[in-house]
Amino acid sequence: MSVRLRLALQEQRAADLAERVRRLLGPFTGSEVALDSGCGTGSLAFALAPGVREVVGVDSNAEYLEAARAIAPANVRFVEGNATVLPFGYGAFDLAGSLRVLHHVRRPELAVSELARVTRPGGKILIVDQLGSVDPLRSLDMDRFERRRDPTHQRLLPDADVRGYLEANDLVLLSSEVTRERVDLEARLELAEVPSDEREAIRGPVPASPYDVEVGWYVARKPGP
Repeated sequence: MSVRLRLALQEQRAADLAERVRRLLGPFTGSEVALDSGCGTGSLAFALAPGVREVVGVDSNAEYLEAARAIAPANVRFVEGNATVLPFGYGAFDLAGSLRVLHHVRRPELAVSELARVTRPGGKILIVDQLGSVDPLRSLDMDRFERRRDPTHQRLLPDADVRGYLEANDLVLLSSEVTRERVDLEARLELAEVPSDEREAIRGPVPASPYDVEVGWYVARKPGP
């Protein structure tokens, strides 16, 4: 996804994301140190920033990080790194999260285990991602489409898979919810400056635009004091 498209979508969603993060993870004390793993251009980091002492964003894309640094508040910093091998020690963060990251990761279970590792005992973990269908054929169609639209896409995870990754890391699920999101594909293709002769191949066997997708929001706690 282009930096331009990421920043445009980020701006559109910023207010709603900030409100939802406060509701799901708050109340904050203002002393927390938080992690945004796979931060991209900083959506989750910026949503967390007003309530905590410090946020660290990690991503492997240097171009995204450069764009995020250009608009970051004083208590947010960004470092280059891999979500499946985070460059931090055990229990370094009070809060850790990933926003729309797991479907880009070839082994998403490693990304979840790293979130668990770097969160202190008693800390919270937030995972947000578009969900795959329980129908495997439907999921295959959607994955093919998403991969044409964004070559970094790997696989949409169904709800049961996300819950399984949390359980495998002994994380206690505190809350979960599923929201529906309207996607205007034509507007995104226009914003991403995709040539008109390439758009039909990207559309593929998906519903006419706009269409709805499901997004899962999971808050878990790492056992401990």
